[in-house]
Amino acid sequence: MRILLVEDDAEVARFVRKGLQEAGHVVEHASNGRDGLFLAASEQFDVLVLDRMLPGGVDGVRLVETLRGQGNRTPVLFLSALSAVDERVKGLKAGGDDYLVKPFAFAELLARVEALGRRPSVEAPATRLKIADLEMDLLSRTVTRAGRRLEIQPREFRLLEHLMRHAGQVVTRTMLLEKVWDYHFDPQTNVIDVHVSRLRQKVDKGFDRPLIHTVRNAGYMIRAEA
Repeated sequence: MRILLVEDDAEVARFVRKGLQEAGHVVEHASNGRDGLFLAASEQFDVLVLDRMLPGGVDGVRLVETLRGQGNRTPVLFLSALSAVDERVKGLKAGGDDYLVKPFAFAELLARVEALGRRPSVEAPATRLKIADLEMDLLSRTVTRAGRRLEIQPREFRLLEHLMRHAGQVVTRTMLLEKVWDYHFDPQTNVIDVHVSRLRQKVDKGFDRPLIHTVRNAGYMIRAEA
């Protein structure tokens, strides 16, 4: 299997990676939540092994919530020193499939990872995207925030959909031109800024927490945190 390990403790990461590789698996490693989210969202893995407490502004729970919001159903095993029942329940409710408390025996970790990998994959396409209280129904082509329907034009819908599918990641203007406008060149206009501004007025105006953010000299990002 191809496994993504997101673990900031270098010693634990080496131990787990070595064991999984010796068992015949291919392992990619990220040492913080943001890098882990980027890899998990942009590449194909059979199982994700995530530490609960991660640096980088994205912990394990938020990482999984973001992936599930994008329709990513890759099985997730949480590793954590947080052993309280409430903590385990929190991880599972966020979208985790299994939870292993540190310290652990590698044989048990391997058995749990391989059991997750044997689960039949359900590749039903996602029909809803959700970030915080913002929801998009891809079948009815409707958008709501906090239960209130937003009047979104077709191009704005495509723009918002692309941002939501890449939640927590910087989406560049070039990416938006290609994916939303089908341009493979820069038309040297402010068309993106104008549409993002209009979208902000509809998605964020009147709400305490803005979701659409400008990343200076890079592009745009939709995320739940401030």
